[in-house]
Amino acid sequence: MIKHFLNLEWKQYFRSSYWQKSIVINILMVFFALYFVGMFLFLGAFLFKIVSKLVPDQDPFTVVNSYIFFWIIGDLLMRFFLQKLPVMSVKPLLIQPIKRSTIVNFVLGKSALSFFNFLPIFAIIPFSISLISNGYETSMVLTWMFTMILLVLIINFLNFIIEAFSAEKELSFLPIIIVAGALYGLDYFNFLPLKSIIGDGLMSIANNPLLIVIPIAVLVLLYGYNYKILRAKLFLDSSLKSKVTEVRAADLSWTKRFGDIAPFMQLDLKLIWRNKRTKSMAMLLIIGLLYGLFFYPQPMYRDKEFMFAFIGIFSTGFFLINFGQFIPAWDSGYYKMLMSQNIKYEQYLRSKFILMVMSVVILFVLGIPYVYFGWKILIVHFAAAIYNIGVNSHVILFGGSFNRKKIDLDKKAAFNYQGTGAVQWLIGIPLMAFPMGLFALINWLVGFEVAVATLIILGVIGIVFHKKLMKLITQRYLDSKYKMIDAFSQDN
Repeated sequence: MIKHFLNLEWKQYFRSSYWQKSIVINILMVFFALYFVGMFLFLGAFLFKIVSKLVPDQDPFTVVNSYIFFWIIGDLLMRFFLQKLPVMSVKPLLIQPIKRSTIVNFVLGKSALSFFNFLPIFAIIPFSISLISNGYETSMVLTWMFTMILLVLIINFLNFIIEAFSAEKELSFLPIIIVAGALYGLDYFNFLPLKSIIGDGLMSIANNPLLIVIPIAVLVLLYGYNYKILRAKLFLDSSLKSKVTEVRAADLSWTKRFGDIAPFMQLDLKLIWRNKRTKSMAMLLIIGLLYGLFFYPQPMYRDKEFMFAFIGIFSTGFFLINFGQFIPAWDSGYYKMLMSQNIKYEQYLRSKFILMVMSVVILFVLGIPYVYFGWKILIVHFAAAIYNIGVNSHVILFGGSFNRKKIDLDKKAAFNYQGTGAVQWLIGIPLMAFPMGLFALINWLVGFEVAVATLIILGVIGIVFHKKLMKLITQRYLDSKYKMIDAFSQDN
């Protein structure tokens, strides 16, 4: 039966429209995977020598074990945001004479073959070889290596438990960040030396192989708990239960002052407020607003004026970037119906433009307190806001005409790459890299004032030619209209 499941998974993947239409992205992901494999191999092979030079008076093996705590926190955070439980289309299987236990065990077993589980092994094995070559007992090193592999699997199944409890909550990433921050704080302020506890524990297991039953028992318990959770949800009628939600009305009469685009603005605002992905994306605005606090309080960044442009573009354009890059995919669920109406496409796009411009203005005003760190920062943020309005708003609208991926609005926004294609990766170059590079180059060659003026002039030029640019962008959308309708009709 497992062999049959593997065959179905293989056919589902290579016959899907995603594989056929996004082969370039798949190739790019392979290159990224090979890059990380190479980095981990290099780290594992030379970690012993690096630690020996950095801490010559301590045992490198003990030092590495003492820092496993930080790797656990980092790995758990990375998995929470990037790794999802590998699922299969179980609905057709539930009406077949197949045991639910077989399906659940296959899904959980498949998760053990995740790339996130193999990646640490590329560092663990070379480091173990270097330990043996430097005189450590082979039995001790092999016990430690097997313990680390068990630890990787423990993190794997622990992540799925956390995902299961936070899947239906908005901003579900906050609890895991708070817990990880609290654990780090307990160790940093010596309230609970977790770094030493985990390091000593790994050394104890390596020196006494009988203690390896402890991580094995933990792994079995986590596997059993995941099994229990998935089996409880594996019913055909569980997906048929309708959710009753209360519709919250809001006064959007103020949008009428925008004339014929008011109905589209109202639809966009309702879409943002009533759907999980858009609503949580809007709530993430606070991250964009406070982004500068990660850099400006640190003295090392105050003299790096080129960073001001990057932070200003990102901070004032956070909504523009996150909302604009998925235009018109936000409406993919009813795009076919929308295009069958007697509406002007330019009005539809202009409503999106006005929302993005309003967000830039609001975020700039709320970010005025950054002047506390220096007047130059406020001036650059103002120039970045003008640039976002005049240039980036048009760039991101034009990039949206290449969107071909449907978006599920019921999924959370944080680190959700569903609906993301090559456009979303490539558009970051003109949005972020170009203004930052241009500002840095002019600031270096001429001066700060000229660099600021350049961003403002480019933004003003975009504002002046807004109508002509919108006509060109609208024509691009009209040319791609039927391709979008066909793409958004694809469920896979």
